[in-house]
Amino acid sequence: MNKLKQGLVLVAFVGIAYAVAALGSVATISQVDGWYADADKVSWNPPSAVFGPVWTVLYALMAVAAWLVWRERERKPAEVRRALRLYVIQLVLNAIWTPVFFGLYPCLGVAALWGAAVIIVALDVLVLLTMIAFWRVRRLPAVLLIPYWAWVLYATTLNVGIAVLQS
Repeated sequence: MNKLKQGLVLVAFVGIAYAVAALGSVATISQVDGWYADADKVSWNPPSAVFGPVWTVLYALMAVAAWLVWRERERKPAEVRRALRLYVIQLVLNAIWTPVFFGLYPCLGVAALWGAAVIIVALDVLVLLTMIAFWRVRRLPAVLLIPYWAWVLYATTLNVGIAVLQS
């Protein structure tokens, strides 16, 4: 397999992941110092400064995991297509969650937080399904998604906790 093509595809996977991150940042930046700064939060909520570095690492792991699955496309074409389809769906949910949680709160109030909770629970399930599909293609990519899944599960508790406290 052409190493240049592999490298370009890896760059594309990383670029897509960080585009989702950039979208999230746009929706978050104005709100972190706005309503979110003053919102009641659960006791296990980390400082806002933790989120950026954690997500930077997680998006890199996600991109590498997807790339490793993509590399198996000739050996297991059907499994790779299914796995990458699930990956894209969970990535879309990931991209939607942030604007709903942060961006819609000023307009919709607590309803936005509960809407975001529905999205993140769906994301929890889709990340697990993606991990299972990745596992069927190659184990390492599934393992690389474990920190992401753990963080999304943790973020779910933060989302629901903040929604409860704001209700």
